[in-house]
Amino acid sequence: MNKKIVALAVLILAGFVSCNQFMKPKPTEEITAAPVVTALPQDPSLQVYFNQSQTSSYTEPYRQVTRPGHDLEQLMVYSINSARESVDVAVQELRLPRIAQALAHRHRSGIKVRLIIENLYNRPVALSPSQVKALPKRERDRYAELVHLADTDKDGSLSDAEISSGDALAIVREAGIPMIDDTADGSKGSGLMHHKFIVIDGKTLIVTSANFTTSDIHGDFKSAESRGNPNNLLKMQSPELAKVFTEEFSQMWGDGPGGKPDSKFGVKKPSRAIARVSVGGATVAVQFSPATSKTPWQQTPNGLINRTLASSSKSVNLALFVFSAQQLADTLGRKSQTGVSIRALVDSSFVYRPYSEAMDMMGASLLEGCKLEVENRPWSQPLATVGMPKLPVGDRLHHKFGVVDGTKVITGSHNWTEAANRANDETLLVIESATVGAHFEQEFVACGARSAIESIKAQFWVCPSASSRKWIRANLNANRRVSSPRWRFFLKRSKITNSASR
Repeated sequence: MNKKIVALAVLILAGFVSCNQFMKPKPTEEITAAPVVTALPQDPSLQVYFNQSQTSSYTEPYRQVTRPGHDLEQLMVYSINSARESVDVAVQELRLPRIAQALAHRHRSGIKVRLIIENLYNRPVALSPSQVKALPKRERDRYAELVHLADTDKDGSLSDAEISSGDALAIVREAGIPMIDDTADGSKGSGLMHHKFIVIDGKTLIVTSANFTTSDIHGDFKSAESRGNPNNLLKMQSPELAKVFTEEFSQMWGDGPGGKPDSKFGVKKPSRAIARVSVGGATVAVQFSPATSKTPWQQTPNGLINRTLASSSKSVNLALFVFSAQQLADTLGRKSQTGVSIRALVDSSFVYRPYSEAMDMMGASLLEGCKLEVENRPWSQPLATVGMPKLPVGDRLHHKFGVVDGTKVITGSHNWTEAANRANDETLLVIESATVGAHFEQEFVACGARSAIESIKAQFWVCPSASSRKWIRANLNANRRVSSPRWRFFLKRSKITNSASR
């Protein structure tokens, strides 16, 4: 049998149901709520914004589309333009020219501007056809977005003038802004330099889940319906908290470009304790990743997430790009058994993965190569409140937040994975504030109103025998989206028809 087929993820009932069993899944449930359009009050010192908020609208600067949401790019541009002394930016990917132009303007005005990015995205927009062809498909798609962004006359090619005005990194370089990436420490880079923060004048701080790209903020050019990956942004006024982030930036910066390789990224950074700062009416705890292998798990950022989840007494609402940290799922399972209401939205590209903790929560296991992950623990009391957002083609749920009892918010750049915990440069915030909590609860409900909440406890695949090609038809939920070519091949061989998989 084709080994590719055997290697596919196969969904079976927890407890290994036999091949001749078949049960219909429970009806699909949905989070339903009346449209939420009322803007909530903000804490002046800690303001919350969402690019797909239903409480505001704006006109995109690139496609000239008026749509719901806060213009996160303009919020950052406005804040950068307000700088009078310094701007420090640490972001995985910078591709928005208006942000680059704002940084260049501040730099030319004599203000100290520094930039750190992830080395994978430290490449110019002008590549040769052979270089483009050599890129992985996902990177080719990203490159096509960049070309579309810079190609103002839409002739399919980029002139020097278009590159100078439309390529964010070209704008930064031409302005002479000092910039490094995570290879400045002499390595091949950390797991990922995944931070997304800006420190302005040592007192204003922006922390977001969004990369500075059209895809993460406004939407993809290739899809007219795209409205950007759902993301959040926090703007905080606090010299004390800004100092904490400046210290993190300085660890990575070292003496900057062209100097000694004294930058520290990834596990080379020294471990630091959780910092807790009062900001307006909120208490903000911040911890940076990664933690070294010698750091006890409970002292890591995931340990902080775990303690926050364990403190829940009423509810936990999650909106996550990816969820693969087993110990966090185990804690949620225990809280669920005590009566805590748990709802989770996970992006469709990760919810059906062998390592997805959403599967544990739904009482099911995913096989890969007909093998289970050793630590998988499907819940004996599965949830019917785990699902994925119905987003336009190309958009992904990019949030990394959880709301505990409506008053504690877990957010930042930190995905709920061990890679974020032990390898990447990340920001994790835990904010105690009923005002901030209300904003994130409102966003969760808005995402949930566009989402399918599935109960798949009784859906299963039968692992194919190496000596037999007998396949048992599976009753796929109509809301399941299958986009992977390998999955489509699997479904075709399985003779399973489902419009959602096409």
